[in-house]
Amino acid sequence: MPGGRLTQQERQQIALGLTDGLAYAEIARGIDRPTSTVTREVMRNGGPTAYRADLAHRATEHRAHRRRQAAPRDPKTPPQPYGRDEEAVREYEEVFTTVIMASGAPKMMSRVLACLFTTDAGSLTASELAQRLQVSPASISKAIAFLESQGLVRRERDERRRERYVVDDDVWYQSMMASARSTAQLVETSRQGVSILGPGTPAAIRLENIARFLDFVSESIARAAEQAREILHTKPGTTPDSTT
Repeated sequence: MPGGRLTQQERQQIALGLTDGLAYAEIARGIDRPTSTVTREVMRNGGPTAYRADLAHRATEHRAHRRRQAAPRDPKTPPQPYGRDEEAVREYEEVFTTVIMASGAPKMMSRVLACLFTTDAGSLTASELAQRLQVSPASISKAIAFLESQGLVRRERDERRRERYVVDDDVWYQSMMASARSTAQLVETSRQGVSILGPGTPAAIRLENIARFLDFVSESIARAAEQAREILHTKPGTTPDSTT
């Protein structure tokens, strides 16, 4: 972090700012720190609704102690490509994991997804994931099963017949379309209840309103996802500006 690690007093000011509903940029100006520093600090320590200054300070000290005690890097492990800062990448993966968890995903599933997202290949084997995350193969298998059910990862075989887990560049499009299909089933089921409970009755009216709302929102999201995929998707080796 620019200017060194956050102090406990700075963390208390961040907590007060969050309580007052201030934006990250405004909190950052109050403690003379970059906005990115405040954002990372909050998201890696529970998010804006669960951030606690004392817990965040202890967690940071614990992480620092754990890194000092960590075994030296395996010489077989290749260095970060493109000259990346290994510590910065690790911190970013922690933040990314926390953000995914805030959207409702369990911790291990979030860790696996963040790990896959931050690899240039976009794919890893089960053993590679287990080694990178320092967890058991069983934990990886369970996480992959969940992510597959959400349309967030897929399996494929490489040239050595090893099973690899892949995140495609349009993974969020696929996930949104899967969600839209699931919502469509809920719409259909709600409308079935209208005839069973009797049109015009309070319960039937409630179900019809649910169906109309979900149908409208789901259709809008699916249409927007289609348009965004066509217009905004950045191909490898290009920049967003070059796709216009």
